[in-house]
Amino acid sequence: MKSENIRNVALVSHATSGKTTLTEAMLFSAGVINRMGTIADGSTVSDYHEDEIEKQFSIESSILTLNWNDTKINIIDTPGYSDFVGEVVGGLRVVDTALVLIQANHGVETGTETVCHFADEVGLAKVFVINRLDSEHSDFEKCVSMLKESYGEKIEVIQFPVNEGVGFNSYVDLIKMKLLKYKTDGSGNYTEEEIPASMNEKVNAYKKKFVEAIVEHDDALMEKYLMEEPVSEDELKKALHDAVNKSELFPVLCADAFHNIGTKRILDVLENYAPSPLVRGTTEATDENERPVQIKTTDNFVSLLFFKTLWVKSLGELSFFRVFSGTLKAGVDLFNPQRNTTERIGGLYLMSGKNRVEVQELTAGDIGIVAKLKATHTGETLCEKNHVVKIKGIDFPIPQIRDAIAALSKGDEDKIAAALSTLHLEDPSFNYIFDDELKQTIISGQGEIHLSISVNRIKKRFGVNVLVEKPKIPYRETITKKLETIQGKYKKQSGGRGQYGDVHIRISPLPRGTGFEFVNSVTGGSIPGKFIPAVERGCNETLAEGILAGYPAVDVKVDLYYGSYHDVDSSELAFKMAGSMALKEGFMLCNPVILEPIWEVDVNCPEDFMGDVMGDLSSRRGKVLGMETEGHFQIVKAEVPLSELYKYSTTLRSMTQGKGSHRRKFSHYDVVPSENARKIIEERQAERHSEH
Repeated sequence: MKSENIRNVALVSHATSGKTTLTEAMLFSAGVINRMGTIADGSTVSDYHEDEIEKQFSIESSILTLNWNDTKINIIDTPGYSDFVGEVVGGLRVVDTALVLIQANHGVETGTETVCHFADEVGLAKVFVINRLDSEHSDFEKCVSMLKESYGEKIEVIQFPVNEGVGFNSYVDLIKMKLLKYKTDGSGNYTEEEIPASMNEKVNAYKKKFVEAIVEHDDALMEKYLMEEPVSEDELKKALHDAVNKSELFPVLCADAFHNIGTKRILDVLENYAPSPLVRGTTEATDENERPVQIKTTDNFVSLLFFKTLWVKSLGELSFFRVFSGTLKAGVDLFNPQRNTTERIGGLYLMSGKNRVEVQELTAGDIGIVAKLKATHTGETLCEKNHVVKIKGIDFPIPQIRDAIAALSKGDEDKIAAALSTLHLEDPSFNYIFDDELKQTIISGQGEIHLSISVNRIKKRFGVNVLVEKPKIPYRETITKKLETIQGKYKKQSGGRGQYGDVHIRISPLPRGTGFEFVNSVTGGSIPGKFIPAVERGCNETLAEGILAGYPAVDVKVDLYYGSYHDVDSSELAFKMAGSMALKEGFMLCNPVILEPIWEVDVNCPEDFMGDVMGDLSSRRGKVLGMETEGHFQIVKAEVPLSELYKYSTTLRSMTQGKGSHRRKFSHYDVVPSENARKIIEERQAERHSEH
């Protein structure tokens, strides 16, 4: 298939907007399948993973391929839940058009704005589909109004419903200037009828605006229009094609995917107006010397970017890629510049859900799958050894929540580590570390469902039973007042050479985030210079172990200003012990406190839920910093202790009927209120006692 005849499209939306159902309707309309499956009975082509069938929503992006007339359309059906936003980001990186679904009875939602933001970041063309126009509370005009609040005059209606609501089956198509009436048997077939005279006023108003919006982006047509010369249908179609390709206009279409209404015209619009890979033209990369270069679709060397890795029980590991340049043939060896290794490309495949079709080659702009690569993973490039390039990778979202996991059986730690490594390579929006301080394996991801699915895969796929625990909080200790002097003397005599070290120090608090500062103010040789580093080491190790409750102590300044020594008995060990003793005693006299990590939290939700959200944040000891409006939603900006954020995304989803989302990042450490601190100290003491 030639590059100019390929269309790469990502289906994106807020959760439960009907993407998977629309893909079924598309595949059925194109003759790929002979009946439409349903999510309820687990028979859809794109939701084929066992987790998806069980949960009845999309978890993985699915790649679907169909031919519409002389055009090949690659569709990436992405999940709608924010927990799986990494799948959305990966899919958008390798397509040229975002097909954005809007629920007719809900309008623009938080997930809609999120996916549109990601599409804007990578400069994609967009086509909006108002779906579920058969809903009882369908409101097409409200949906369009909400879209225009976000994108202004770029939003252009090219279809509008005639009988939206229960029984919807007809709309006016402003390109055809016909009323399209669909059969309700799910066939997707329609008849073209003349527009009733009773609708002329509404149709003419829409058509006038439609024409004006198109000619505005074409100087020659604008001149004809202003001179009141006729603009032909072909001229309008070409101008619309160019405006959509340049992201100057975003068409709005009508659909009821469940009853296969509007699907064929959606495919027509993608074929005739969505950009081909040739329009995208170039993508950013670096050469073998890390210098920036642009890869053109028309370049004759092969370069691929892998945007997804998936393990399927019956198929093994599958790697999904887009060919950004050249013609890829089966059986070739390609170079991975990230890992400095060579990969053999065995069989090449196209996929529709889990069904693979083997092909011998793929041209620039196409999307394909290869099985069982040795070392290449999501976000990496393969290229020719004699033309090394590294395509700009994928900016996956940072993890938002944490859990701790532990092996239920001794000896399974290595198996868990291998499983976590594999899951991260497949899905970079999932991460893990072993925290030496907390002595826990911490997994992190985009939401509770994301982590739950990942843990389930560790159990089922890798055969390892794990215990999910609440992550410990990395508290810190510090002081709040200055101590002018404290002595530490270490003296030990047990026959033979003894131990003697004597230090006098000043202790003072430092600004938050400074760490530890050691100052040597000794004069007159009261402590020989060779023992000074030992004093610092003793202080450093004592702070690392913690004094008040056994958490690392920070933001402390120690000034060593005096001491004494013994010619025979003094040693580095003695002065190290003396420094530690002085700091331990002095620290407790400096009004010590517990510090806790504070996170910046941005909660995005409809205004109706603002009161509940702010009340809940306050109950979590959150400090609301302010509110902003973004599109149709309110963003509450707050600072909340990490200890109060466990399972927050589940609570937020329940509180906002699934319409709220949040993002968070570490901000700073702050003092724990005294009542909470007492409880933390008691729990820590009990924990340390049980360890011994």
